[in-house]
Amino acid sequence: MSPNPLSAVSPEVARTPVAIAVAPNGARRTKADHPALPMTEAELAHTAAACKEAGAGMIHVHLRDAAGQHLLDAEAYRGLSAAIRRAVGPEMVIQITTEAVGRYTPTEQIAVLRASAPEAASLALREFVPDAAHEGAFAETLAWMAQEGVLPQIILYDAEDVRALADLDRRGLIPWASVPVLYVLGRYAKDQRSSPADLLPFLAPDLPRFGHWSTCAFGPDEAACVAAGAFLGGHVRVGFENNLYLPDGRPAAGNADLVTAVAALLDGAGRRRASADEIRKALA
Repeated sequence: MSPNPLSAVSPEVARTPVAIAVAPNGARRTKADHPALPMTEAELAHTAAACKEAGAGMIHVHLRDAAGQHLLDAEAYRGLSAAIRRAVGPEMVIQITTEAVGRYTPTEQIAVLRASAPEAASLALREFVPDAAHEGAFAETLAWMAQEGVLPQIILYDAEDVRALADLDRRGLIPWASVPVLYVLGRYAKDQRSSPADLLPFLAPDLPRFGHWSTCAFGPDEAACVAAGAFLGGHVRVGFENNLYLPDGRPAAGNADLVTAVAALLDGAGRRRASADEIRKALA
């Protein structure tokens, strides 16, 4: 981590290949929200292949149970990962979520993560460390991930989360030189619509900056939000988890349309998209 004035974006950072991740389903939406929202193993594998062709190098996946509810299950994660790998080969990083959505405790989240042994996983800091008593288990989990080569991404919702993660790092509880993070621009709320300005608090000069950071956003300005992040040295995540609309406000036909929209913005600005192997190297 390093000081972070916006003026410090160097030409080298500006030329860094941009990782595009797709989050195709999330934990909350169903086909009632959009008929093309993938919920089954087969649908997610098909979506992964389409999004790979559109330019995504990583997929962030959620499981659903038979009733369509959010699920954390190691066996199902292993099956889903295998199905996606058959569909896309090595050309996408497969990242599972550990999100609680009010259904799981940190202990249960950790158990599923360890049993799944995924290629990559996202962990929301405020879920895993709701108070100081959970710091030890979180540090042990990260140490296990580093040892097993599970690629990390820590989800941060605001400046307080940024400072909390930086404090854990200063105290030696983070086993990577600079752990990858995801900045969430907004919240899961009805009619939430993020704007590029929502990124600015994360990039305030008095906050630490992480070596590999991505953004996700809500609503039709999703592409503008994540592109703004990319032009300032970050990476992007798009998809039906947070947004169902194209930049012009029309409903997207599928997740691949959202990937295509942001890829076009990056291509038009001369920004190269990162390959899956480049993403793996950056997250390691």
